[in-house]
Amino acid sequence: MESLQILALALGAAWASGINLYATATLLGILNMVGVVTLPDEMQILSNPLVLAAAATLFFVEFLADKIPAVDSLWDAVHTFIRIPAGALMAVGAVDGLGGEFLGQDLETVAALVMGGTLAASSHLTKATSRAVINTSPEPFSNWFASFFEDILAIGGVLLAIFNPIVFLALLALFILLVIWLVPKLWRVLRFLLSKVGIGSPPGEDIGAEIAPNGLIIRGRPTIGSNGGPPAKLDD
Repeated sequence: MESLQILALALGAAWASGINLYATATLLGILNMVGVVTLPDEMQILSNPLVLAAAATLFFVEFLADKIPAVDSLWDAVHTFIRIPAGALMAVGAVDGLGGEFLGQDLETVAALVMGGTLAASSHLTKATSRAVINTSPEPFSNWFASFFEDILAIGGVLLAIFNPIVFLALLALFILLVIWLVPKLWRVLRFLLSKVGIGSPPGEDIGAEIAPNGLIIRGRPTIGSNGGPPAKLDD
């Protein structure tokens, strides 16, 4: 593989792992097994029959779990500790194909760990947060649509990274900009929805400061004032 293809593979595998790790591993293992693509040596293990069978089985389990509201969020929560490190390792395995010709083996490995882990974390957190927001809808169809879209996105992203790395890298740059803009908004929406069921406080809530009967300033939840009424608050 050429250097640009290896770079795109490293970033694409890490990014897709944050969305659907098992689909990514299964697809890469199959493509390497049938000779469509030759993976770097460190990624050849994905074509091992036992590894491939395990990845395919877990892909099937995730395919079902991801279609059930609330179960998908629990699955995502558990996989926070799996997808992100796995994405980092995918990137490290891919840059092995560079042979240290650019930065040296050690620096390339560190860079791959950082970039791979960051990309996997960004795609995973975007997926998990958006699905948690979608799960507040009582109907299951939006959840199903989102799940199918994510599966297609992960598989399509890996294929694009392999067969058209320039286009993939350009779209990945757009994704990073989208994440910077979108994730804070999704997080605020999620906090607001959770506050409606008594979990946490709404975003931007100003709980203020109150004065206790002894004149001390107390910060925290409002309490009853000395006269039985609402607590007095300091003026700005």
